[in-house]
Amino acid sequence: MHVNVLLEPFCEDLCSWRIRLLKMKNFRKVVLCLIVIMMGIFSAKCRDPVLHRVGGGRYTWAPNINFKDWSSHEQFFVGDWLYFGFDKHLYNVLEVNKTSYEKCIDEGFLKNITRGGRDVFNLTEARPYYFLSGRGYCFKGMKVEILVRDYQAPPAVPIVVHKTSAADIYRNNIQLVLIATALVWTFLFKYI
Repeated sequence: MHVNVLLEPFCEDLCSWRIRLLKMKNFRKVVLCLIVIMMGIFSAKCRDPVLHRVGGGRYTWAPNINFKDWSSHEQFFVGDWLYFGFDKHLYNVLEVNKTSYEKCIDEGFLKNITRGGRDVFNLTEARPYYFLSGRGYCFKGMKVEILVRDYQAPPAVPIVVHKTSAADIYRNNIQLVLIATALVWTFLFKYI
């Protein structure tokens, strides 16, 4: 019994040390995961979706607006949204195929996106989309063709060495800093 009494504090210290070590390993894993996620975020070349107001204004899904001219000045990418603002008692918004678009046929449409007169449509694929208003308003110009493309990030700008500021170095080397931090963190706490 005397030996157990002497070893008991030692065993408690050893157990608490193991628990702290396990917690430290888990903490290290969490930190490394966060660093990897941050690296992914900083290195991702993405674009926020854009809400395009069809016709250019809040309530511009209406007759006698040049939607062809409007769409020619816009760039549509996968993930963007179209906003149609209109009087739902007079007009509607139908997604149609190319033939129906060209001939203003409002029967056999692909999708009726009319809900309440302030309707949105998500552009989910890189392809042409065709929309028109039925009830004869298509013949008054209420139709639009939307050409959607996949987003491609602009090419990286080469770094000019003689004009590099401290801020540029920081911005361009954020991944290296994160990797170095992860490595130092790993080696620092590996033998604790």
